Amino acid sequence: MENGAPADTGENGEKGLHGRVLESLGHAITAGDYPPGTVLRTDELAQRFDVSRTVVREAIRVLESMRLVASRRRVGVTVRPTEEWNVYDPRVIGWRLAGRDRPRQLRSLTVLRSAVEPVAAGLAATHATPAQCAQLTEHAMGMVATSRGQQLDAYLVHDMAFHRVVLTASGNEMFARLADVVDAVLTGRTQHHVMFTDPDPAAVTLHVQVAEAVRTGDAARAESLTREITAGAMAELDVLAP
Repeated sequence: MENGAPADTGENGEKGLHGRVLESLGHAITAGDYPPGTVLRTDELAQRFDVSRTVVREAIRVLESMRLVASRRRVGVTVRPTEEWNVYDPRVIGWRLAGRDRPRQLRSLTVLRSAVEPVAAGLAATHATPAQCAQLTEHAMGMVATSRGQQLDAYLVHDMAFHRVVLTASGNEMFARLADVVDAVLTGRTQHHVMFTDPDPAAVTLHVQVAEAVRTGDAARAESLTREITAGAMAELDVLAP
């Protein structure tokens, strides 16, 4: 093995090997270590990672599903142009956020959130069920409770759940499918320290107000408040990831 660790065996070992190869190649491709047009040879990759060609092919199949690479007979595995990637795949987002392109990726994702989430919040004020309203309030209160004392991991749990409920409660299945994307960007901000040690109190208060606006059916207010949240997220990036 590359790191000198003993080889994994059996079904779980195969999954571990496959995951290791997938993570390494995914990071390398999205970071630009393998530029578009680069041809990856299965035999060379198997030798490099000290795994079977079957393990490499399994990893390649996943990368193909993300449109990061394309396999062609008598050519090999070719890295696709960036514009062809499935940039909404949470794993692709995570890999890009871990690389040197992080600031631009965060901005791109925050602009997407700015376009979608305010509208989703307005729709949620019209379509949310009582149970969804209760969930929003619960997670907003959870954000308040974890917003001090550098509890960013605990805060993240409530933050992700809050925005997932907003997108789902909109009643628009296209918005709902973006919940994984929002999870990925919120997680990336926390993991890569693109947040203050404690969340902005104004942002926390805005989440509480959004929950109340949705509960009372005030669509215009819910949309306006959520627009303030996304604007604040962009302003944080200007400070923390210029």
